[in-house]
Amino acid sequence: MTAPDRPPAAQEVAPLVYDELRRLAAAYMRRERPGQTLQATALVHEAYLRLASAGTPWHDKRHFVGIAARAMRQILVERARARGAQKRWAGLDRVTLTDALAAAASEALTRLARVDAELARLVELRYFAGLSIEEAAEALGISPATVKRRWALARAWLFRELSESPA
Repeated sequence: MTAPDRPPAAQEVAPLVYDELRRLAAAYMRRERPGQTLQATALVHEAYLRLASAGTPWHDKRHFVGIAARAMRQILVERARARGAQKRWAGLDRVTLTDALAAAASEALTRLARVDAELARLVELRYFAGLSIEEAAEALGISPATVKRRWALARAWLFRELSESPA
C-alpha cells in the first residue's frame, strides 16, 4: 500500500478512516444551529477535497484524522462567517473610504481634540490602536462604564461632523 519512507496519500487514508470522519462530522453538525443545510457527509467530502488538493502534510492515519477534523471545523466557521456577512450586508453596497472622506475624518478628529482631548484620545485608542473597552479604560485611567459612555459620545460627535462635511 504505502512505502515506509513516505506518508500515505489522502486517497489511500480516507477510505480507512471514513467512518470515523463521518462520526466526527455528525458530532460537529449536532452542535451547529438548527436549519443548517450542510450534511455530515458533505462536510467530510469537502474536508477530503481540501486535504487531497493540499498534498500530504500528515504522517499516518491518526494525524490525517486530526487534520481532517480541523479542516471540517474551519469549513463550518467559514460558512458561519459567510452567513453572518450576508445577513449584515444583504442588499447593501459597501462603501470604500475615499481620500476626501479620509481627510474629512482626520480634520474631524482634530476638531474633536480641540473640543475634548480625552474623547479624541479614546477614538485613537479604540479605532486606530484597536483596544477593547477594558484596555482603553486602563490606558485612560477611567472605568469601563465611563469609556462606553464616552465612546458612544465620540462616535455620535464624529458621525455628525462627517455627515455635515462635504466629502
